[in-house]
Amino acid sequence: MTLSANAQKIWDWFSGAPLHIVVILAIALFIQKLGGRAITRAMNRIAEADFVPGPKRGVARQKERAKTAGSVLKSTMNGIILLITLTMVLSEFGLNLGPLVASAGIIGVALGLGAQTLVRDVLSGIFMLIEDQYGVGDEVEVMDVKGTIESVGLRITTVRAGDGTLWYLRNGEILKVGNNSQPKH
Repeated sequence: MTLSANAQKIWDWFSGAPLHIVVILAIALFIQKLGGRAITRAMNRIAEADFVPGPKRGVARQKERAKTAGSVLKSTMNGIILLITLTMVLSEFGLNLGPLVASAGIIGVALGLGAQTLVRDVLSGIFMLIEDQYGVGDEVEVMDVKGTIESVGLRITTVRAGDGTLWYLRNGEILKVGNNSQPKH
């Protein structure tokens, strides 16, 4: 009889917050896997789609853009899932989230003012990807650097100069780009 009473106490404890936390984490992992697969499938379809038929079609460039967009979407999705999961788990521990949300708003404003260059870099990176200004492997002249694009990210672009120097250029600071690799239209 005491084993049953102990088992009941354990079940009563586990069926409260611990079970809810396990369910929250399981659902978050499921949504993360499902969302990741959906994004990968969508980007694969975009990479293979024939948006620009004819000889000027840049299949490799289209695949690279789809890959970059997919990684950006996955990172964004993972960040949102992590934030929601964290707040739900904290609420299961009995933490009052009202003051935390209010503090996050104030901190968000302060960070927003301090991180204007970061936001400008990311927005510039998004527009450069959408507009297809340049891609990996392109020969470019950016500011006073002339070389080959090695990577294009949301915040920075890396260019390998002719002398072997690897330049890290913030996307928000790139005001003009000369791309010698894009075909004439």
